[in-house]
Amino acid sequence: MTHTDTEAPAETSPWPALVALCIGFFMILVDTTIVTVATPAIIEDLQAGVNEVVWVTSAYLLAYAVPVLITGRLGDRFGPKNLYLVGLTVFTLASLACGLTSTIEGLIAARVAQGLGASMMTPQTMAVITRIFPIERRGSAMALWGATAGVATLVGPIAGGVLVDTLGWEWIFFVNVPVGIIAFALAWRLVPRLDTNDHRFDWLGVVLSGAGMFLLVFGIQEGEQYDWSTITGPITVWRLIVAGLVVMGVFVWWQARNKREPLVPLSLFGDRNFSVSNLAITTVSFTFTAMGFPLMLWAQLVRGYSPTESGLLLAPMAVTSIVFAPIAGRLTDRLHPRLLTLGGFAGLGVSLLIIVAVLDPDTPLWQLLGAFALMGIGSSFLWGPLATTANRNLAPQRAGAGSGVYNATRQVGAVLGSAAIAVLIDARLAANGLTFSPSEGSASGGALPAQVAGPFTDAMAQSLLLLPVVLALGLVAVMFFERPRHFAARSADPAPVASASR
Repeated sequence: MTHTDTEAPAETSPWPALVALCIGFFMILVDTTIVTVATPAIIEDLQAGVNEVVWVTSAYLLAYAVPVLITGRLGDRFGPKNLYLVGLTVFTLASLACGLTSTIEGLIAARVAQGLGASMMTPQTMAVITRIFPIERRGSAMALWGATAGVATLVGPIAGGVLVDTLGWEWIFFVNVPVGIIAFALAWRLVPRLDTNDHRFDWLGVVLSGAGMFLLVFGIQEGEQYDWSTITGPITVWRLIVAGLVVMGVFVWWQARNKREPLVPLSLFGDRNFSVSNLAITTVSFTFTAMGFPLMLWAQLVRGYSPTESGLLLAPMAVTSIVFAPIAGRLTDRLHPRLLTLGGFAGLGVSLLIIVAVLDPDTPLWQLLGAFALMGIGSSFLWGPLATTANRNLAPQRAGAGSGVYNATRQVGAVLGSAAIAVLIDARLAANGLTFSPSEGSASGGALPAQVAGPFTDAMAQSLLLLPVVLALGLVAVMFFERPRHFAARSADPAPVASASR
């Protein structure tokens, strides 16, 4: 049961390996949000609609989410270092293709390849942490991983804005090439080679999960475009959504019936903390992916901000997240996860309600910056603590499966957030008597006439109201966290953690 590589050798510090992995991890997560600030520029340059540009993100997230269930197992089978390096190579080459394309269809296709590369990389980072850090130090290690996830989500629009303004939207992808080369060299040098385990691969599970997710996301995101009715022939939006739900139901049934080695070992969810963390991170990822689209459109088309200025609106969020993430990491090894995550959800939800309440064509800048600062504090008590708590009780040989499931649910939240916000933006624009076309926006912003700015702002604020509702589900979920197993051992508590998976 015990692997020789469950922790790093005594004379070797595991921190350089983690830092090397986090560089690549940071890059792929930045690409989850960096497109949002470039949306008006891509719309204008490629003559695309809002929904088509949202697919640039959704295609990436979908290609990221579906394979991540099996790439964790592939890391266990062929070694997490090997699969990480292959994924990094695919991601870097696909980034080059994204920048070179001249059509929206080509960009979406290249983003699919990017997502496949990212899906190979992400589970390996969490699996390596679980295997090279002793359990009592995983909180601090996961704090760095969580801070990387949180900061990347926040920094993406800022970095994207600078690149769009100075070099053009293509450079939000070109910049990945030198970063990818550096990340490859560091991982090759610093990440240890770990023992491997033989796995049988549930290819039927891969097909079912992929088909179900695609049908759901396509149906939700394209619903408004087809007036929630017929797409072609007998194919309707609602039939696609229902078919997606049915296929996902069959997928869960197959996972329970497959006695060999299912894609998602349902026994993992016997650990309550793993289950709660997965539900909670879905709501967090949904929120951070969704909020960028309406906020960046408002900043550039109503306030007339440049992409750089729009991205800098989120600077307080990035700063407070960086400052508080190490604090959250230290507390994660000491305090009940319920305490930390309840505060995180409360801070994040309140900050969004403030933004919705104050959003106006003439909103004072300090009000928005204060709300974003609070959002950064809240997020720092969610990314790291949730990841740590999800994997704390898992045995080393289940690290790949556990990290794959956790990252898949995180990406499912992002996919659904991207799809849902596209629907809401279209619906609220229509409800406010507005339409949006490439000629109405530009990369420099300020194209909306004064009489349109008010209704447009109302539509963006109304679409953001979905996010506090989704976060409320996460807040309720984390109320059910149990004390982690090593807490009980440290305090000599004789009562076992009944729900911990073994």
